[in-house]
Amino acid sequence: MVDFDTVDKDSNGAVTRVEWDALELDARAKKLDDEDSKRDMQRRVVYFCLAGMLLYPFSIIVTAYIGLSEATSALSSIAGVYFISVAGIVGVFFGVTNLGKTKDSGNH
Repeated sequence: MVDFDTVDKDSNGAVTRVEWDALELDARAKKLDDEDSKRDMQRRVVYFCLAGMLLYPFSIIVTAYIGLSEATSALSSIAGVYFISVAGIVGVFFGVTNLGKTKDSGNH
């Protein structure tokens, strides 16, 4: 909530159109900043998932090379579920991203 005294810049007891517009501009700037931060975080999550998909097979190879047969077996047994889950996360991200683009382009 915004305090009245912070909005009423000239302290005349009323919020003028200029003061209201400044408040509205500040709210829009904060909303855009929040949306940008959200997109950045989603992008980081997808990059982390893709890195995991690429490094997962190497972890199986490394555990086999080191001689950790139980770790190799465990990693190999959950590989299918892991790849389907991560592919789902990445697929949903790209689907929602493209859906948002078509929705935005349809409004113009």
